[in-house]
Amino acid sequence: MALRTDKTGFGDIEIVQDDSMFCYGIDAVLLSDFAARRLNERKKAISELCDLGTGNGIIPLILSHKTDIRRIVGVEIQEKCADLAEENARRNGMQDRISFVRCNVKDMGTIEKLLGKKSFSAITMNPPYTEKGRGIAATCNEKNLARHEISASLGDFIACASALLGDRGDFFMIHRPTRLADIFTLLRKQRIEPKEMQLISGRKDETPNLVLLHCVKNGRPELNVLPQIFVREEDGSISEKIREIYEQ
Repeated sequence: MALRTDKTGFGDIEIVQDDSMFCYGIDAVLLSDFAARRLNERKKAISELCDLGTGNGIIPLILSHKTDIRRIVGVEIQEKCADLAEENARRNGMQDRISFVRCNVKDMGTIEKLLGKKSFSAITMNPPYTEKGRGIAATCNEKNLARHEISASLGDFIACASALLGDRGDFFMIHRPTRLADIFTLLRKQRIEPKEMQLISGRKDETPNLVLLHCVKNGRPELNVLPQIFVREEDGSISEKIREIYEQ
């Protein structure tokens, strides 16, 4: 175990990460900001949010900084990740606001017993991007589980989100644009309607490699495509939008 402590740049929040496991990247930051902006715009405040596949707890931590959500629950299958997530909540004095459960998202009986059906107003999700059997598997099993759909499929994650979301609840996720056809099919199967989509690319003229989605449980069909985000300017410097998201 090779532990390191990183400053996130979001207030005083620090996060302990293990180099032998999956460390958070820009996708978790983008998703947190995307969800926070929309939840903060709501007339009625969100009191409870669940983060599926929470890893070391980075998304709950950033959301605790960017929103006033009173209760955030992270669901994680890997014991080591969940241990780190709990340590990170304690380290940042958030243990009364952020908690974690150890469970596979496809084990719906246990999930509903622990958290309750339709018990959340909002769900966030940064699931493994690669289908089982595709891509090059990481050497370390922990990294493999975070990157590949080994323990649960994309359909399992979305079904879990649907079970936990109340009527008109908000669902936020980030994934690869190459999986959009699958994502839309699976969302509608679970009565989760895509409402906003935003593509992200490395530079302005490059093909997008990430997509953010905001959906609503039992929402009306209408999808708005938001302006594309690019990470870097043509000269290689960080874009103004990304600096804004990172609060720089």
